[in-house]
Amino acid sequence: MSRRFGALALLAGLAAPAPGSAQAIQNATLRRAQQANDNLEYRQVLSLARAALRERLTGPERARAYELLGFTYGAMDSILKAVDAFKQVVLIDPERQLDPNRVSPKAYSAFDVALRQVLLVRQLRIDSTSFVGGQGAAPIRFMVTQPARVVTRVIGAEGSFLIDSGAWNGQVNLLWPARLPNGDPVPAGSYTLVVEARLGQNASSASQPIRLSHGSVDTVPHLTSLPGYQYLPETEVPPQSWRPLGLAFLYTGGALIGTVGLESSSLGAGSKREIAVVGGALLVTGFVMTLRRPAPRPAAANILYNRLLRDQIVRRNQEIAKENVVRRQQVQLTLAPLPKPAAGGPR
Repeated sequence: MSRRFGALALLAGLAAPAPGSAQAIQNATLRRAQQANDNLEYRQVLSLARAALRERLTGPERARAYELLGFTYGAMDSILKAVDAFKQVVLIDPERQLDPNRVSPKAYSAFDVALRQVLLVRQLRIDSTSFVGGQGAAPIRFMVTQPARVVTRVIGAEGSFLIDSGAWNGQVNLLWPARLPNGDPVPAGSYTLVVEARLGQNASSASQPIRLSHGSVDTVPHLTSLPGYQYLPETEVPPQSWRPLGLAFLYTGGALIGTVGLESSSLGAGSKREIAVVGGALLVTGFVMTLRRPAPRPAAANILYNRLLRDQIVRRNQEIAKENVVRRQQVQLTLAPLPKPAAGGPR
């Protein structure tokens, strides 16, 4: 007997609500049912939870009362009754989700069975996104618990626009390009994203307020250079040349040889001095010309490279100009989910 009591205590401990959930309970009877659950008084939980359901409760309180019944029936091995209780929970709050790490395996299994026995659209999500009209789309995700015909649309003051219509089951991922049949973007404004599922006489829906805004598409600036490429200097200084000095030595040597050859001739001393002066002048001139920095000259290869680079920049800027004409006609679409209206008035 003590072993069974211990097992029940474990199940009840796992089924305990998350911290802070009991603080939201305003109904006194339901608070007593919660306390009885904490104290493992299962018959008291059943009696008080049923009594609370006959009273005036908010939506979250009503869902919590059925949830306490589901946990208690699961702990008492009344799985079918636990499934029925959890069905009421998800019908009241389709977004309800149990943490498998905090509830007993029996309770979690009963909750999962309950989800599969009712038609629900849940976990509807649409993320904030921005894209160019005609070149992107907004992702939409939701879950359908049973095979059903599902219609997804946005409804607002500007009209109602169909997103998708088809048979779905399980996780669904859609892309909405926010375009009209003629290709124009959906008008800016506030809308409600609505997902409706229908199976025979059963129907379920989920909604999410969104805002769609329009903006201009940024243009591309023109280029003044190509990344990784730079203009090269179109002139270059040739390397230092020893040619003038070499010519001076050559001419001076020639003059000296001529002088030696004519020593025995009729040349006078004055003529020899003149030849020596001329030779020295040639050497000085050659040395000065050698030390002089060469004048810059055109660099043919660099000039050709710069011309090709300028042609590439001109061609790319022409392409950018055409692209900017198209961009000025495009629309930047920005979509953002809005807070859902507060729910849970007295029922």
